[in-house]
Amino acid sequence: MANTPKRILMVDDDVALLRIVREALTSCLRCEVDTSPKPEYAFELALKKTYDLLIFDFSMPMIDGAMLFFLIGKAYDNMQPPRDLPPLLLVSGRADEQRAQELLKEPGVAGLIAKPFPMNRLLEKAKECVPGLESLQ
Repeated sequence: MANTPKRILMVDDDVALLRIVREALTSCLRCEVDTSPKPEYAFELALKKTYDLLIFDFSMPMIDGAMLFFLIGKAYDNMQPPRDLPPLLLVSGRADEQRAQELLKEPGVAGLIAKPFPMNRLLEKAKECVPGLESLQ
């Protein structure tokens, strides 16, 4: 049975970072990556598609990553049948912030990566969060 690639949704208002991360994820891991600098568009995507991992920027204008995760979770709970929320990796330029630390205790929040981060740290973390996410040889 051929494994379908895992799907990852990344949201960050830094478009350059989105490009770099998508490049790194898709060149090193067997996955498909959707990216959006706009939380509201990411919300739409999360309703349309199924993801294995969410990577959200903690601090974005309007809707932060935690709020977006909460909204998607609410939407999934209200679906028929309800959908499981994939794990969330938060990336943040202010990872030592108390709110960021508190979020790590929330169900579903799998980790927090401080910016700027080495790409291999993100790749390792993604593999930890998603069983079956394979490295490309």
